Amino acid sequence: MRQIPVDTSAASVMVAKPPQPKIKDRRSGEVATDAQTGATLMTVDVMFAANDEVEILSVTVPETGISGELMMGTPVALTGLIARPWENEFNGQKRHGIAFRAVAVTSLAAGASSSKAA
Repeated sequence: MRQIPVDTSAASVMVAKPPQPKIKDRRSGEVATDAQTGATLMTVDVMFAANDEVEILSVTVPETGISGELMMGTPVALTGLIARPWENEFNGQKRHGIAFRAVAVTSLAAGASSSKAA
């Protein structure tokens, strides 16, 4: 599947909706997990502002990649953000869109715990 890296260096990113478990099956309530690591996947809605435009993006991130307190309005950094185009057909209806995934979502708020590069 094609993956497109997203440059966030010129963007302002803030939490629009705090992290919630990503649901794999709405009927059973099964929570999605990463196929490679088994980590629980979370969804964080962020306000992504760049080039005089603002979008709300739902970003999937492993639970282990969430650091700091992510409340509405918290400025964040998105590490390893990629976009994946998708398409499916359900009941004869074709749907398509772009899914966003990040390695980590880190709070940039003052006083947030952050790891320092060595």
